[in-house]
Amino acid sequence: MGRIASKALTAKQVENESTPGYHADGPNTGLYLQVTPNDYGFTRSWVYRYTSPTTRKRRELGLGPAKVRKLADARSLSADLRLKVLNGIDPKDERDRIRYEGIAARAHQITFDEAVRQCISAKSAEWKNIKHGQQWRNTLTTYASPLLGRVPVESITIELVHKVLQPIWITKTETATRVRQRIETVLDWCKARGYCKGDNPASLKGGLGELLPKSQKIKKVEHHAALPYQRANAFVTALRSKSSVTAMALEFMLLTACRTGEVVGAKWEEIDLVANVWTIPPERMKAGQQHRVPLCKRAVQILNLLKAKTQNEYVFPSNSIAKNTHMSTGSCLVAMKKMDSFKGYTPHGLRSTFRDWASETTSFANETLELALAHTIKNKGEAAYRRQDQLEKRMKLMQLWQQYVEAPAEEAKITQLMRGVS
Repeated sequence: MGRIASKALTAKQVENESTPGYHADGPNTGLYLQVTPNDYGFTRSWVYRYTSPTTRKRRELGLGPAKVRKLADARSLSADLRLKVLNGIDPKDERDRIRYEGIAARAHQITFDEAVRQCISAKSAEWKNIKHGQQWRNTLTTYASPLLGRVPVESITIELVHKVLQPIWITKTETATRVRQRIETVLDWCKARGYCKGDNPASLKGGLGELLPKSQKIKKVEHHAALPYQRANAFVTALRSKSSVTAMALEFMLLTACRTGEVVGAKWEEIDLVANVWTIPPERMKAGQQHRVPLCKRAVQILNLLKAKTQNEYVFPSNSIAKNTHMSTGSCLVAMKKMDSFKGYTPHGLRSTFRDWASETTSFANETLELALAHTIKNKGEAAYRRQDQLEKRMKLMQLWQQYVEAPAEEAKITQLMRGVS
């Protein structure tokens, strides 16, 4: 039972009181010193006792140990609580509500690194290959995680995003642009899941766009180094002296004008060696549309050579001990770098080699050349009328390309006679 006191407690009494029970700090204050015996003596703590304005029941609220909260502080706090009760607020209910809201908020809190992991997992179905997800993870781990990794996404600000991007915005503009886009996507995903609210701090439409110079004004467009088509014969001659799978992949790439990833990921089930057509499914194409590739005689010969050597489902298998895996795109680049006479050129640039040759030495329509390269048509009107893939025309084109590639430089002048072919 609490003891009704006509006098307020003193600091000395609070420090030395040893009578177990409640000791009131004067009449009608609601503040009590609670003394509880223990194995070492006594525990003295503060309690505020009141009648709930909502239930009309007697309640008490602990205010902490007397050693920590001194008498003056306890009186100030109890005065605030009395005012809440007068205003119809139950102090204990309010404290519990704030505590539970904090627990719920922390339970729903997510760091940037965890958001990246979940976002990549959720969006991986949209991507055409595993490499895309790896690129996302690697760039964000390298450039964003050191600063943002442990930060709750709701606490990420424009200033923090700017600190991530500013050191690389000028020197590595293309990379910085991708990092920004990926941070923005992750935070958009977080917003959709309810992990954060408000404007996206990584969006250029907000304040971030004012802090960074426009990337279009500063970045230098670096095209893939393209082998001059006049050197195609020398390149193929060098490749045929090697007889490796990588060398055959590079020659096949040159003869089909396909992208590196499309070639190294080719499967036997995609290839018809009767019709001499390679059909690449939509999920492996950059534009997301099926692409039929006419195969010249030398391309078919390469395929027959490989088919006799491998039991792998992939046309260009990896040297790895793992079964049913294809060679990496990087192996083609490494192989070209090791060819002293062709250093500086890239596998992807071989597409430009074909395009330059076709544009300058043949009279095939631009539309046919674009179809050969599987380029997306940006003009909607032109795209609507292009209903055929001109496979027969492209078969003639690719066979002429083989003939040019296999002819020594002095004999290649005969390609001028192709101008009448269409």
